[in-house]
Amino acid sequence: MMLGDFGTSYSKFLDLDDPGAPPYVVETKNLPQSTRVAWATGHNGQRRGDHFVNELTALGRGGAAVIDEEHFVLLDCGSRDIKFIEFKKNRLEDMGWNAECGASMGFTIELLEKYYDLDYTTLAVPEKTFSVTCGVLGMSHIFDAVVAGVPVAVAVAMFVKGIALNAYRFAKSPKKLYLSGGLCDNPLFVQSLPCQVIPLGRFLLLEGLKQAMCNNLRKSA
Repeated sequence: MMLGDFGTSYSKFLDLDDPGAPPYVVETKNLPQSTRVAWATGHNGQRRGDHFVNELTALGRGGAAVIDEEHFVLLDCGSRDIKFIEFKKNRLEDMGWNAECGASMGFTIELLEKYYDLDYTTLAVPEKTFSVTCGVLGMSHIFDAVVAGVPVAVAVAMFVKGIALNAYRFAKSPKKLYLSGGLCDNPLFVQSLPCQVIPLGRFLLLEGLKQAMCNNLRKSA
């Protein structure tokens, strides 16, 4: 049985029929049109799965399954949007989904890395930052800074830090933050968050799908 998280830029899969197989990533643009799974989530998941689970639901179930705390805030940063959940006393307290101010955040960060041939593992967190509320529109800050003489690498780092701070405020500025999504692998972004950050990787929604599936099976038994 296959689980699939169909994101805008990347899709993640887990084959439950092969217990030893790890989850894996495929660029969404390379997926065959015929790709279908038993359980799906993600922006493109409704037309790809026999059963569909909303992303916030998958995020909440995945977070509750792997985070051994009564109180926590979990932020998911995707290519297209950002979303968060907050648990208190093991119950969902608050949630949010931002596809406007968080528009194309992850996509823009990756695009800049490729366009300018940068390596985010080598960029230091800058002291200054830009006020960035939209990934696409915020790129104008980079161009203006470069014209003013700021090195490209520094300008991009200031942009990434601005994106990180915007995401942090969206998650209600917690002292401790669990992070999921592809930006877990971006040390510049992670280190730009002004709090304790615990990255959970990019496969958390697959865990949430598995929990939703198991819950459905228990109800059907």
